[in-house]
Amino acid sequence: MTRQSFEQFIDEYRKKVDERLPLFIDNLNCPDALKEAMIYSLHAGGKRVRPLLLLSVIDSNRDIKESDFKAACALEMIHTYSLIHDDLPAMDNDDYRRGKPTNHKVFGEAVAILAGDGLLTRSFELISLMEDVSSETKIQLIRELSQASGAEGMVGGQVADLQAEGKSVSLEELEYIHQHKTGALMSFAVMAGAHLGNVTEDEKAQLRTFSQHLGLLFQIKDDILDVEGDSEEMGKAAGSDEGKNKSTYPRLLEMDGAKRKLHHHADMAIASLNSIRMDTTLLHGFVDYIMNRTN
Repeated sequence: MTRQSFEQFIDEYRKKVDERLPLFIDNLNCPDALKEAMIYSLHAGGKRVRPLLLLSVIDSNRDIKESDFKAACALEMIHTYSLIHDDLPAMDNDDYRRGKPTNHKVFGEAVAILAGDGLLTRSFELISLMEDVSSETKIQLIRELSQASGAEGMVGGQVADLQAEGKSVSLEELEYIHQHKTGALMSFAVMAGAHLGNVTEDEKAQLRTFSQHLGLLFQIKDDILDVEGDSEEMGKAAGSDEGKNKSTYPRLLEMDGAKRKLHHHADMAIASLNSIRMDTTLLHGFVDYIMNRTN
């Protein structure tokens, strides 16, 4: 598969995810104001890296089915809920996300919190509704997504990140923050695709290692872009992490050290794919995509 065909995969399936996300909210029996707030943040753009990563693992093993989009969209809903809550005044107090006013700026804090809650809970319901998937696999997906998004994963990483603001942290502490805050959902994306794509246990072990390095790669690139990126292209103010005294790789290691770490995790992610028999072209493409992204 060529780089162009990787880009074709991303373009094709991003559109498919974008089309399906609002459909999974529109049919809910709930106040229109809540649906509007939920769909607003789902429609606020975004790279859809997590659902596309999940689908790419499936595509590397079998044809993607319609029911797979429920898992992909569930993951994007979890990610979007976390952004809504992350932007709130009690946390990062951001006015813009992806170039648009944040959810609480449009709908108020109370509805924003509830919109996030609605997306979080809808995601687990979607997985339970997947067709042609065994009950055992659904339970496994729900359990692993709960762990990845909860106290042992993303939520725990968010708390550690808040506690580290304005403090000097070690590299080990910084990696803990980002392995949980960012890496946990990236790992789930890869492993959910592996479970649904019937990947062998040996290959799952290699994919788990790949996902851990990919998660850190993504976060280090985020940290670098916060310093060197273009605000208009990113859809948010550059330098926001520094302004909030966030613990970041450039702050801890300086920019040269952060870029060395970036290349280290890219190399390790690629190395973990070398012993996998399945077609890993799309996964190699994700490493290149993250390394070269500008927003």
